[in-house]
Amino acid sequence: MAKVLVNCTHGKEDPERAILPFIVGNVGATADQETKVLLTIDGVWLATKGYAAGVQHEGFPPLKETLEAFIRNGGEIWACSACTNPRGITQDDLVEGATIVTAANVVEYMASGASTLSF
Repeated sequence: MAKVLVNCTHGKEDPERAILPFIVGNVGATADQETKVLLTIDGVWLATKGYAAGVQHEGFPPLKETLEAFIRNGGEIWACSACTNPRGITQDDLVEGATIVTAANVVEYMASGASTLSF
């Protein structure tokens, strides 16, 4: 099984770049690949409860639906602790299927052979 890590650095300010990582992530997850979407910078807001509602971009499915499908398909959402901490985001603020992780977790996953892509 391959490992895929898709990095997302954007939130509502750029809906196209917020939704696309979850579209790619869904492709990996539905193909039975171990897939994680890593949220960094303002992308960490995407993992918070209620934030994804209303995030849309013409020609794309709504973020809320895409994010929920990603989790249902076995994908995991990782929110960067260095990015969540200054924004006051805690594990209790996150949607089901999302976890706050450290840089060490990310490096370990990449070192284990994960292919990476960033938006």
